[in-house]
This record gives sequence, structure tokens and C-alpha cells, in this order.
Amino acid sequence: QVQLVESGGGFVRPGGSLRLSCTVSQNVFSFETLEWHRQTPGKQRELVASYPRWGSRRYAEFAEGRFLISRDITLNTVDLQMNSLQPGDSGVYYCSVRLGTSDYWGQGIQVTVSS
Repeated sequence: QVQLVESGGGFVRPGGSLRLSCTVSQNVFSFETLEWHRQTPGKQRELVASYPRWGSRRYAEFAEGRFLISRDITLNTVDLQMNSLQPGDSGVYYCSVRLGTSDYWGQGIQVTVSS
């Protein structure tokens, strides 16, 4: 069973930055895709960023230019660097990985952006 644990969330002022980290119980390079999703109040869960095993990283429009997804194969982590955060970015952030036809999710971590 694949296990994912997110860390790094919390409270930040508008314009600030946070770095989320997801520790995965298996080699991150073994997964077809590494992703970060979020669920903001009143909205459905949405994709934030995707890091395929091969190919280019992709970002949601709202994340483009502000967020950066990265992976560390030695530490088995998937990070999300978030800059220029705004109140609309507040919500629960989830990391996920895809292995074959199965998706595995972390428990989620709260991000709050407020003045």
C-alpha cells in the first residue's frame, strides 16, 4: 500500500510563500504521475500541478507562474513551492500519485492565506 504524508501547510499573509512537501512510501520515480490538488471553500477538488514520469510539468492556469512542482528521487518527496499567495488560494491541498490504474492520496493539509 502506497502512503503519502503532506507537510508544510499553515498560515501566511497575502503575497507570502509556502512550500508543501509530500513524503511517499515508495520511490517517486516508479509512479506515472505525481500531482498536487486542492479543494477551496465552495469548490470541487481541482488539479494544481502535475509532474509526469516523462514529459513536462503542467500547471493549472491559476498556478502558472506562481507555483512550482518538484520531486526528489533520493528523498521520495514531491514538493509544491507556492509564491504570491492570495486569499483565494486558501484550502486543503492534497498530493497524489498514480500507479497503473490506481491513484493514491495523502490526507490533505490546510493552507490559509489571510491578512
